[in-house]
Amino acid sequence: MISLQHYLVLAAVIFVCGLLTILLKRNAIGILIGVELVLNAANINLVALNRYAHGAGATPGSIALDGQVFAVFVIVLSAAEAAVALAIFLNFYNNFASIDVERAKELRG
Repeated sequence: MISLQHYLVLAAVIFVCGLLTILLKRNAIGILIGVELVLNAANINLVALNRYAHGAGATPGSIALDGQVFAVFVIVLSAAEAAVALAIFLNFYNNFASIDVERAKELRG
């Protein structure tokens, strides 16, 4: 039987992988992937905690979907963030012919 702890451990592992990716990658696309991993870990927590906090709902036949609704909002936010970040990365690539985040220091005026 899969319990809440299994989901929390999975989310923690994905969160740590995302955080390490953000901290260790110099490539902007790699950093964006790390941010997406962190957001996916949050989604796993939202859905799992909703499932185990509410169970089958207050009355038989009703289902509380609070965690799923918040997860959908996070997914929409993640898609918008990825679109804006990719547009910024493309502009950065056009100016510097690289997406190495260390070269961003040259943007200071």
